[in-house]
Amino acid sequence: MNTSLPLPIIPVAAYLLGSIPFGLLFTRLFGGGDVRKSGSGNIGATNVARVAGPVPALLTLLFDFAKGAAPVWIAGRLSNESATWMMSAGLAALIGHCFPIWLKFRGGKGVATAAGAFLALCSPALLGSLILFLIVFYFWRYVSLASISAAAAMPLLIYLLWAPHHAPPMIVTFGALAAAVIIVYKHDANIQRLVQGEEPKFSFDKKRDAA
Repeated sequence: MNTSLPLPIIPVAAYLLGSIPFGLLFTRLFGGGDVRKSGSGNIGATNVARVAGPVPALLTLLFDFAKGAAPVWIAGRLSNESATWMMSAGLAALIGHCFPIWLKFRGGKGVATAAGAFLALCSPALLGSLILFLIVFYFWRYVSLASISAAAAMPLLIYLLWAPHHAPPMIVTFGALAAAVIIVYKHDANIQRLVQGEEPKFSFDKKRDAA
C-alpha cells in the first residue's frame, strides 16, 4: 500500500496511542476512583479488577490489547508489511503504555499491549506464550509470574515460529528481546515479592493487594 504519510510518524503515533491510560479511565468511569491510589497502584487490568471489578478490568484488557495490535496492523498496511516498521510500532506502543507521557512516564507493565503487538506480528508465537501464561497461572495463581514467564519466552517463540524454516528479521528478534526486558523490568517489585514469598495470588477481592 502506497502512502504519502512519512513512515517515521508511525512509532510516534504508536507511542501516543500506547500512552492512553485505559485502566485509569475505565476505573474512574465505573466509580472506582484513581486506580493508582489503590492496590498495587498499577493501571493494568489485574489491579483494575480488584479496585473496580471484572467489567472495567475486561475493558481495560481489551483496549490495552488493541492499542498494541492496531499500530502494528496499521504500520503493516502503510509500509507494505515492513517488519522494521511493524516492530517499531509495536515496541513504541509498549513503551507508551509502560512510560506514558500523560502520567509522568509512570504506566502499566505492558503485558496486554505487548500481546496485541505480537498478535499482529506473529500470532503462533503469541499463542505459545498464552498457553505458557495459562499453565503457570493455573498451577501457581500468580498473574505476575505468569506474565514474566510468557514475556521471557516470547523472543524464543518468535524465533522458532516466525515462518517455516525461516528465522525472523534481526529487527524483530531484537525488538522481542527489548519488549521482554521492558516487561520483566516493570515487574521488578513483583519479582522481589515472589522471592520473599509476599506476592499476593490473584483474587477479585478488592480488600487484597493487587499484583
